[in-house]
Amino acid sequence: MRENASQVLSILEKYGKSQSSLMQILREIQEMEGCIGPDAIDLVCEGLNLPRTKIVGTASFYSFFCLEPRGRYRILFSDNITDRMLGSEALLERMCGKLWLEKGKVSEDSLASVDTTSCTGMCDQGPAILVNNIAITRLDEARVDDICELVRSEVPLDKWPSAFFHVEDNIRRSDVLLSAQGAALEAALEKGSGAILDEIGASGLRGRGGAGFSTAQKWDACRNAQDPEKYVVCNADEGEPGTFKDRVLLTRQAERVFEGMTICAHAVGAKKGMLYLRGEYRYLLENLESTLRKMRLENRLGRRILGRNFDFDIEIHLGAGAYICGEESALIESLEGKRGTPRNRPPFPVTNGYLDHPTVVNNVETFCAAALIVQQGGKWYSTIGTEKSSGTKLLSVSGDCSHPGIYEYPFGVTVRRVLEDCGAQDPRAVQVSGPSGTMISDAEFDRKIAFEDLPTAGAFMVFGQNRDMFEVARNFVHFFAHESCGFCTPCRVGTSLLGNLMDKMHNGHGSTYDFEEIRKLNGILQSMSHCGLGHSACNPVLDAMKKFMPDYEKRLLHKNFTPAFDLDWALQAARQMTGRDDRAAHIERGAQ
Repeated sequence: MRENASQVLSILEKYGKSQSSLMQILREIQEMEGCIGPDAIDLVCEGLNLPRTKIVGTASFYSFFCLEPRGRYRILFSDNITDRMLGSEALLERMCGKLWLEKGKVSEDSLASVDTTSCTGMCDQGPAILVNNIAITRLDEARVDDICELVRSEVPLDKWPSAFFHVEDNIRRSDVLLSAQGAALEAALEKGSGAILDEIGASGLRGRGGAGFSTAQKWDACRNAQDPEKYVVCNADEGEPGTFKDRVLLTRQAERVFEGMTICAHAVGAKKGMLYLRGEYRYLLENLESTLRKMRLENRLGRRILGRNFDFDIEIHLGAGAYICGEESALIESLEGKRGTPRNRPPFPVTNGYLDHPTVVNNVETFCAAALIVQQGGKWYSTIGTEKSSGTKLLSVSGDCSHPGIYEYPFGVTVRRVLEDCGAQDPRAVQVSGPSGTMISDAEFDRKIAFEDLPTAGAFMVFGQNRDMFEVARNFVHFFAHESCGFCTPCRVGTSLLGNLMDKMHNGHGSTYDFEEIRKLNGILQSMSHCGLGHSACNPVLDAMKKFMPDYEKRLLHKNFTPAFDLDWALQAARQMTGRDDRAAHIERGAQ
């Protein structure tokens, strides 16, 4: 490390020795060294004037950061349920065997490590892995063997076949947003800030993260905040398993997303914007930076944009593997170089956000839609969709269907229509909006994707007749346990206990007592968890018990039983804080 001390110091200088840049400093050190070693931590402590516990505590919070070497090739298999359905577990075992190592451990020659991570946002083309944070999709036995040979031969990653790193857009149906052409920024600056808010208000645009808060109200609240220093943040941390729409928007419509952020800045009076890019999308970073440079050269970012008295620029912050950072206040904490722990609210980010200044946080799809609205008009946009849900929604469709990918529909489309379009043959169930959302059976396929019925952040996971819905719920439960930030005891312990109960049933030792314990855990998590992750943890279990009880029954030690509690009551309790119309203090993850 000593020979790289000067490079670490250069990284610190690059970020102005700013404590709020700790995350980005740690990321660059790890990319240079392979891990964040003790010598580097010493230099960061001194350079940022931070205690060692602060730096180690922050680094250990994020799953992509390593305080110890993880091998020259760090391979992470996506452990989302759809990847499992495509055979990821067997492929992981095959790779471990070929590389002569154990899952979760570094090989004896320190060459490689193989482990799992949460959803990588490649559900439409799994099984997928990350190799040193770069995505490889559509794994099969032959591709696994080829990768193992490249690793054993110590071929540098930039010399691997380029075909390995091809990620498809898979746009299956484009309606309005994905087909939009032309620039919106010029139109916005002609209208002025007040007219921009009028157009957004007339459109009825609601946050596309699932919670559905009015975009116009959020922007207006930030604009009216007394503090003159304001910020615009784009939440590109779509960590909900089964969601990958932002990946496509950032590939195909990056300029429009940045225009949406700039239009918002003009409306609220902000001079700085930040796009928080999830660590799984590290491979998009260079292209996004290139787009920003192009916009600056065209005078569409920077000082006196398009000759107006309007200064605004955008920088990209890369996350490091923490689902909780999709919640807007946790995301802001991460932007400030801290652990991604959700804040108590109020106050809300629109008055006390980044560095305690007024901050608008919207997700990628929302900013993209806002740019289109200013370009085409709010009244035009309001005619699309339903009365309470205007516009279109992007759905990330994956699972048991012939044509997984991105589908854009006007709000109000039925689940059945989506299933027909994606080629789902005799589906048994659909998980709408990821683990924190709603599991619906075939009796509910005429329900509609809309805020008034089935709100969604975008995930649409299809399960065929041969799928065991208990195992689906069990996968989701372990996801919540893994992603708990650990801040509050009810969530940290409760999600772990819930996982243990599901594992007990999985092993054939379940009893009616376990159903009663799930009921108690749900009550504790609902009433005492600090944020929506804990509130939502029991949702998939209760939904599956309500609609697919036979999948639980076959795991009970004593098969003839009467449920120990009223399942209808339990499901209703699960909805009290994560209601069907508002979807969760959890989906309010800030991804509006």
